Amino acid sequence: MKKDELLKAIEEKYDKLGVPLETMLEGLLHSTPITYWDYIQTDALLGLQIPRTTEKDEMVFIMYHQVNELLFKMILWEIDQISLAKETVSAEKFSKHLMRISRYFDMLCSSFDVMGEGMDVEQYLKFRNTLAPASGFQSAQYRKIEFASTELINLIDARYRNTIDRNSSFRNAFEHLYWQAAGKNHKTGEKSILIQLFEKKYMGDFIDFMEDYNECNLSKKFQQLPEDVQKNPKLIKAMRHYDYTVNVKWVLAHYNAAGKYLGGGDKDLEATGGSNWRKYMHPKYQRRIFFPYLWNEEELKNWGTF
Repeated sequence: MKKDELLKAIEEKYDKLGVPLETMLEGLLHSTPITYWDYIQTDALLGLQIPRTTEKDEMVFIMYHQVNELLFKMILWEIDQISLAKETVSAEKFSKHLMRISRYFDMLCSSFDVMGEGMDVEQYLKFRNTLAPASGFQSAQYRKIEFASTELINLIDARYRNTIDRNSSFRNAFEHLYWQAAGKNHKTGEKSILIQLFEKKYMGDFIDFMEDYNECNLSKKFQQLPEDVQKNPKLIKAMRHYDYTVNVKWVLAHYNAAGKYLGGGDKDLEATGGSNWRKYMHPKYQRRIFFPYLWNEEELKNWGTF
């Protein structure tokens, strides 16, 4: 674009915003050049790691989970390119964003080696005692990824999935989500401090998010596509890859990492949140499947073991 054309386009843009071109150009004249460290906010980012102990490997633990949260944010951003799109989403666009999301989860799965091989067990068992009752369970972004990916019924605890009233309130659905099992005594209904703190912080936000994505989660958006698009082999492959990566591969990577640090000996150690992590974490117990209609009967039966 030529200089005159470029200036005219800029003037038209700022006219629509009610800002005179001269004002914008004068501001540009006095502004300082952008730098990498200002743009990325490097100083702020690198100031967020605050260990609670003198154990050196705690720094690895903190940074690893902060990287996870950044990747979760990227995943939610990509989901919204599909879920919140105003126009009809094509098979190509749907597949493109799904594969981006799956690559992020592939990174998350492989990154467990960074933590698993990057922390001494002895050091971990020392600093972990300062973390209770905090737990990775309390990642709000991860829960939002689940809500934005599938219908709520697929996130209900498998023990209640066939009997729960699907027309009940979002609050009732929340009380029966599969991850409630990690911190609730189902005989007494009493919730652990892990769950209590989590709900105090995020429940209102979660209920609103569940409602917002109830009709525009990835599963719903897929089922709203034309029938011929739903049968697109590339799209189906992308959907299945995402489902398996999140709900089997990622979960088992986490499970195996926990086994290294909490398993062995005569008795497994409790997770910092107090959950029975072997039963809570393994996908064959969780039975969490985002797109069950894309898997055959045998695959569903052996979920988490194939």
